[in-house]
Amino acid sequence: MKRLALASALWAGLSGAAAAECRLALVLALDVSGSVDGVEYRLQLDGLAAALTHPEVAAAAFAAPGNPVAISIFEWSGPAEQRVLVPWVEVAGPAELAAAADRLRATSRRPAEPSTAIGSAMFYGQAVLGSAPPCWRQAIDVSGDGKSNTGPHPGDVFVAPGVTINALAIGGELMDPGELRHVSLAELSAYFRAYVIRGPEAFVETAANFREFEDAMIRKLKREMMVLNFSAPGTRAPDAAMPGQPPAGASVVPASRPAPRLSPWKPGEAAEAEPAGRQPGAARAPSPPTGG
Repeated sequence: MKRLALASALWAGLSGAAAAECRLALVLALDVSGSVDGVEYRLQLDGLAAALTHPEVAAAAFAAPGNPVAISIFEWSGPAEQRVLVPWVEVAGPAELAAAADRLRATSRRPAEPSTAIGSAMFYGQAVLGSAPPCWRQAIDVSGDGKSNTGPHPGDVFVAPGVTINALAIGGELMDPGELRHVSLAELSAYFRAYVIRGPEAFVETAANFREFEDAMIRKLKREMMVLNFSAPGTRAPDAAMPGQPPAGASVVPASRPAPRLSPWKPGEAAEAEPAGRQPGAARAPSPPTGG
């Protein structure tokens, strides 16, 4: 009986992935740690806004009519510092991209812990994916200008089967002589390649500095949103996310906070989804968020 129930649950998961019309659930995670000053914060958010509405990105997003992409965006710094800026929205047309861009441009920075917890951001991104609409593929896009210096090490973070993590490494070319950045772009790219990116065809995009963030994000989004060719309509797409548990002996690093409770966002809604508070003593990766 238990085997039958397990087989039924697995088949239901496969059937749900096959029936999904959304082709990609994409979480964009933006580094707002202490090394990012006020000017760079705006270059990052406004650069992403401009990238989302760029004609080539829009063309990639709408390349498969009837099979949209879904996006959600959050910012991160320390282990317990994540804030959702754009809750899940299925991009059915230009209006959704424009509304998400407007929301980013209207976002103001808030005080946050200045440390850099990439591992915690990877955990949080997977929790956000837990509330995504059913899609063929799931991906997290982590942007950052430095190595992790607190929280779980990125290389120790368990990533569920079917989830791809890509990265955008932002170089340390100084915009101000007073800035203190010591990690070269080559070194940071190698770090992201070794410890952050996961999954088939995962990649690292680079920007020499924050002024080039917009162009790098355009390249990255075009590559992530590209349309794949599948064998036949209705079949499960490659890399479809499926529930998974860590393999035997894997190190599962505790989450620093619980999964956010997120509801799908529609353009024009003013309310901003905020994650729940810190969860002390967590002993496992965050469970998927539920709609609220």
